[in-house]
Parts: sequence; C-alpha cells; structure tokens
Amino acid sequence: MALHLNLTELFSDNDNGLRLSRSAVLDSFAPAVKVREEHLANQPKWRCLGHLRDHLRACRDRANFIKANQKIDNFVVFGIGGSALGSSAIMGALGPIYQDVKAKDNTPQVFVIDSVDPDWLSEFFDKIDLQRTHINVISKSGGTIETSAQFLLAFDRVLAACNGDRERCISHFTITTDPNGGYFRSLCDQENFATLTVPEGVGGRFSVLSSVGLFTSEIAGFDTESMLEGAARVADFLADCEPLKDPALWYALSHALYMKRGFDKHVHFAYGYKLKSLCDWYAQLWAESLGKKNNIFGELVNVGPTPVSAVGPTDQHSQSQLYVDGPKDKVFTMLKVNEFNSKLSLPKPFINSPAFKHLENRSLNELMEREREGTMVALIEQQSPVCVLELCKLDAFHLGQYFMFMQIATAYAGGILEINPFDQPGVEAGKIAALALMGCEGYESRAEEIREIFNKSIDFRLSC
Repeated sequence: MALHLNLTELFSDNDNGLRLSRSAVLDSFAPAVKVREEHLANQPKWRCLGHLRDHLRACRDRANFIKANQKIDNFVVFGIGGSALGSSAIMGALGPIYQDVKAKDNTPQVFVIDSVDPDWLSEFFDKIDLQRTHINVISKSGGTIETSAQFLLAFDRVLAACNGDRERCISHFTITTDPNGGYFRSLCDQENFATLTVPEGVGGRFSVLSSVGLFTSEIAGFDTESMLEGAARVADFLADCEPLKDPALWYALSHALYMKRGFDKHVHFAYGYKLKSLCDWYAQLWAESLGKKNNIFGELVNVGPTPVSAVGPTDQHSQSQLYVDGPKDKVFTMLKVNEFNSKLSLPKPFINSPAFKHLENRSLNELMEREREGTMVALIEQQSPVCVLELCKLDAFHLGQYFMFMQIATAYAGGILEINPFDQPGVEAGKIAALALMGCEGYESRAEEIREIFNKSIDFRLSC
C-alpha cells in the first residue's frame, strides 16, 4: 500500500547524470528545503482535501439521490481543463476500459466531454437518451466560455427531451461551482439547480480530490473514501518525513536541475493502458503550473517544461526511436503498476514454432514488464535520465496517492524555479482573446488590438 519512486538513474554516474556528489545538487538542496518549509508553513487548501469529508458526503448524497430517483443510464461531465481531466483520469484508471460500451453493473455509463467540437457534441447528443441522462456541469466562476456553451446546448436539448417541462429539465443537472459567487452561482440560485461546490483556494488542476472528481467517482461506484485516504497518507508522510527522505522534493529538484541543463521535455511514460488518462492529467498539471513568462520577482524568465505523454508498449513503436537516438533534452518518468488487476497466461498452440517458443509458460503481465525494462535499458545506455514511479496496484487508494504526490511535487518545483505554480496568466490571455473575438461586451478594445495583429500579418497561403 505505497507509492515508490526510484530516482537511481537520474543521479547516475554518466555524462548527463546529476550525481548526488556534484556541487550543483548539493548547493541546490538547501534552497529546495526552504521551498518545502515555506510550502508546509502555508499549505494550500488542496493539500488538506484528503482529510476532509464534507465534499465527499455532499457528493455521495447527491449521487445516491440521483440513482434512487432518476434511474439514469448515462452520466455526463461537461467542463474543460482541470474541470474535466480529473474525472477522465479517475474513470480511465478505475473504470472498465470499455465502460462506454458496458458500464460497471448497476452504474451509468460515464462520459467526460471536454470540448466544444461541434461534430463530437452533435453526435453525442444524437446517441444518448437524454431522458435517462444526468449532466454535471463544472465551472467555478461560470465564466468559462467553453463550459457555458456546453451548458446552453445541453439545457436546450434536455428541455426538448422533457417536452418543455423546465422543472423536470433542471432536475437532470447538477452544477459544480463556486459556493458564494460567480455567474453559475447566481443562475443556480435563481433557477433552483442542484449544486456542489468547488472549495475556495482550490484551482482547477488541483481540484480532482474535491467535488470536481469525487462526484464522478461516487456516481461510478468507486471506493472514493479510499482515494481520499491514499491522498491523506501521502500528504501526511511528506509533511512529517525528513527533507532528505521526501520523494516529492527530490522529484521536483531533479527535474528542475535537469531543466537548467537543457532537459526541458518531461516524458510521462505509462506502462498500462488504464494509466493513459493519468498522463493527460499530469500534462496539464505540470505545464500550466510550471510554464511561466515571469518569475515571482517580476523578471522575464520564460521558463517551463514541456510534458509529453506516452503509453507503453504502444509508443515504443511510435516514439522510442526519437527518445533513444534523438536529442538529449528529455527526462523520463516511467509510471508502472506492480500488480495488474488481471493476469493473462499465454496459451501453448504453435509453441514449437520459433515465433512463439520464447512465450512458452509466460504471461502478458511478464511481457509488459519486460517491455518496460527493455525501453528503460535502451534509454539508460544512451545516458538518458530515467526514474520510475511505481503504484503497488491500480486501485482507488493508490490513485489518491498518485494525485497528491504529483500535486505536491508540482508545488515544490514551482518554488524551486521561483515561479508561481498556482496561476495561469497565459491561459487567461487566451480566454480573454476568445471572448473578444466572440464580441463579448467589455472586450471591444482587445478585439480591435487582435484585428490589428491579424492585419499586420503577411498573407501566405498554399493549397494542393
């Protein structure tokens, strides 16, 4: 019941390795410890979510009410970024791989829609029975234009399915939003939508252990309590251990040091299909938290890693050629599960053929691990930095551990890089530009600036 981090190959004695004895590591550790101390002295609210149960109780009560009274076949999450990726990660890790074909017994199929792609949404609404569907709309402010668009479309379609019965239509929705303010809060209070809350001080990409992710987990019938217990265990251990034994601190420091040496691509290489969605969740957490134009002193730094998702063994055959023989600018985290939920032994037909002889008395579980080790060896021999993050098994407890570990490591990395890991000015800039281009009131001057930018561009187009 633990999360294991093997950093051996990040500190190996080769030309690219950091080496624990090198002055760069030793000189950087003391400032990293100060970052840790400051973090613990001013703990963000998301770090305490594993110990809280009020959000879980609210999610469980709402989920039980829906299941008992609405007899739903489908549960839909509408959101974008952190409002959706947490639920996707939970469903990908704990749900049936083909849950969109057949869900877990006595639970609805869960769909996470994190786009305004008109083809996707059009086909989706045409596919499902909206009278047997419950929709969770997630937006803390209610001002996220993608989620607002999703909500308007969904409400219109459900209202039509309910033959114009507005009260019945509203009962098909749960809005997860700010407890006190924002556009959605006002709408919910006026129209009597059922609501769950996003805690104050918890940003979207750090919200998976709040109602944002817990409601989906409860609807799907997962062991949400164990997920919070796993998160709490990691948070407590990392708060109580000595700095030298803090795996999140070493993970953050090593990645920051490699970034300074030009290793600014960070590959999350997951060995297990059910880990795939965790890579997407990690990518947002790492990129949005650590990619910043200015540091905490207001100086221009343009710092940040580029996260890359890979899933083995599939991407051994699509990406590993670049990883092994390409530029030395990548740090690899191999994410593995020690114990899969299933064991598949290989049958013996055609065993006398040379093509199959080496598979005699073997299992897919063993093959999966040998594939991972083979890729790791190929990387090590080319002096690429590799670490291994191991979950004993893929269950709710270890998933909670993973979420909390990565969030804390991200916070540490931000402090070590001297940037604010909790804001996202680059994302906000894109949101403002989109609002201006949509003609939203109050953004007229920005719209004019954008038009001038486009007008200055040299028109260079080709067709074939």
